[in-house]
Amino acid sequence: MRGFEFEQASDIQQAINRHGSSDALIAGGTTLLDLVKLDVMRPEKVVDVTHLPLRQVESLADGRLKVGALVSNADLARHDSVLRDYPIVSEALLAGASTGLRNMATTAGNVMQRTRCPYFRDPDMPCNKREPGSGCSAIEGINRNHAVLGTSDKCIATHPSDMCVGMVAAGATVVVEGPQGVREIPFEEYHLLPGETPEQEHDLMAGELITHVILDPPRGGGQSYLKLRDRSSYEFALASCAAIVNLDGDTITEARVAMGGVATKPWRATPAEEALKGQPATRETFERAAEAVMQDAVAYSHNGYKITLGKQAVARALRDAANRARA
Repeated sequence: MRGFEFEQASDIQQAINRHGSSDALIAGGTTLLDLVKLDVMRPEKVVDVTHLPLRQVESLADGRLKVGALVSNADLARHDSVLRDYPIVSEALLAGASTGLRNMATTAGNVMQRTRCPYFRDPDMPCNKREPGSGCSAIEGINRNHAVLGTSDKCIATHPSDMCVGMVAAGATVVVEGPQGVREIPFEEYHLLPGETPEQEHDLMAGELITHVILDPPRGGGQSYLKLRDRSSYEFALASCAAIVNLDGDTITEARVAMGGVATKPWRATPAEEALKGQPATRETFERAAEAVMQDAVAYSHNGYKITLGKQAVARALRDAANRARA
């Protein structure tokens, strides 16, 4: 583990002033410390932001819910407003990591967490995300856990977050603050596709930090988060789906669908939503929607099963959400 300078920031402006492109911010540290120990991240300075006043969850006058960047995953999952109005976010949070990690991990840290691709986490292996231009070892390597949606010939690494999938389905805004002031970024636009520049993972500029995530007004309806994985706890998704279904009788009036485990970023499944609107809430409808969202999936040597698994995740999550909407 390489040495680095360590500082504490007592307010947001200090945090902005004290960190640059070669530095890192630390709160829970559940991802950062792993990557520093692995020599994947090599910050010259680490700025502690745990003392910033960003641990509140508050309801806004327009019906949205404002979540501070330092709210722990455990506290957010158990918050009364989240349990009542955004159960899909609570379910996604509780499906991720372990109790101990959820107690430490923060909302902003979850948004910023990096891929668990083993080639990215091994400095001896070529990885365009870690070292642009070096190549993607996963494309011709062991890629069972890699993405089938949103890939490029430069990177096929999956985004690991459960919470982010729930937030894409619920709708949210990422609020950042930096040298140029405050910016608001639609959540589904915050994470970037790898394209030709897989090292650019998010729409965060040098010197900026996340201060809040604001959830859209509650969408109501039935909500369900389904995570399919190799074991039932402390494991990343092979395929996951967050689904919200609103019904009028047995007709779908609105649906929101997002996926994890199969894509290079938290994936808004717009084709599935379009296939659902105005249709009866039946198994056949849900299966057609699942086919629609996976129609552009690209399989590699070991992960073709994810296309079938992704369809199953979508159809089952929609079924569960519709059943809850009827209840």
